[in-house]
Amino acid sequence: MPRLPKRVKFRKQMRGNLRKQAQRGNYIAFGEFGLQALEPHWVTARQIEAGRIAAQHFLRRQGKVVIRVFPDKPISKKPLETRMGKGKADVDYWAARVKAGTILYEISGVPEDVAKQAMARIARKMPIRCRFVGRRLAV
Repeated sequence: MPRLPKRVKFRKQMRGNLRKQAQRGNYIAFGEFGLQALEPHWVTARQIEAGRIAAQHFLRRQGKVVIRVFPDKPISKKPLETRMGKGKADVDYWAARVKAGTILYEISGVPEDVAKQAMARIARKMPIRCRFVGRRLAV
């Protein structure tokens, strides 16, 4: 089942913009390997869930998959062939704002080649270009 907030302060939001690079959530915090977004985009709750299922199906209960983005933005959409006016439409789906550089998923507890294959399967479900990254060791 796709993720969505339990409750929100306001039912509808303005669109906003996704310019600039990610300042937060741009490093690996929970796992050993990650999937990093290279473009800004709204990633829907269904796309996030599809990526999670693809990774867990491939890993077959070994390792741990951590999702670093949460769909907290309500996206509204008017029906086709509707005249202008009559207010803002109802919420159609929920999306996560993903800036370039954001880490989307992390995997731990598996070798690098297995993690790379799992991340490739996740990347195919995403609407943006992504890259596989490893944890940086602090010196």
